[in-house]
Amino acid sequence: MRIRLLSAQLCTFALCFVLAAVALAAETPQDQRKHTKPGLYATAVESYDMWRAAPTKVFIVDVRTPEEYDFLGHPTMAANVPSMLWTGVYDAAKMAYPLTANARFVELMKQRYKTTDTLVLMCRSGQRSAAAANKLAEAGFTSVYSMVDGFEGEKVADKASPDFGKRLKDGWRNSKAPWTQDLDEKLVYLPAS
Repeated sequence: MRIRLLSAQLCTFALCFVLAAVALAAETPQDQRKHTKPGLYATAVESYDMWRAAPTKVFIVDVRTPEEYDFLGHPTMAANVPSMLWTGVYDAAKMAYPLTANARFVELMKQRYKTTDTLVLMCRSGQRSAAAANKLAEAGFTSVYSMVDGFEGEKVADKASPDFGKRLKDGWRNSKAPWTQDLDEKLVYLPAS
């Protein structure tokens, strides 16, 4: 009995240590669009380290669209709870397919997680995850990190590079963290759920 109690206390201490170290190590992003009300930030590498240290207490949540989650890949342990949804309607003025807010985002997050859980939100490059973190903070979630470099990372800015404009700088996909394109029914977004 004493060994179990000591083991549980050590695990709790280790989780607190890892979370405190990450909170102190992650810098506030320079890009204002990546700022959050909770002020909790982590890189992809830090996020993976947090999860590895406490996989039953730290949750990686992919807030990208189901299409991105499926076709581009996702962290092996990440549930897909999109904060925005693909409209499928091309906007010629913006030369893009706009996204629209997922009206059920907070509701779905409350179904899957407790407001006291440690959540690390990830999008493509850190902007949508910041906006999603703000929504969750307003809804009472208390420990929500935004992954500042997201799944794909930042674009290469060096115009002389053959990789100019490609998202190859930082990000989960470009790190050593595990990712997949395989789908797990327990982790995918189910609109009717």
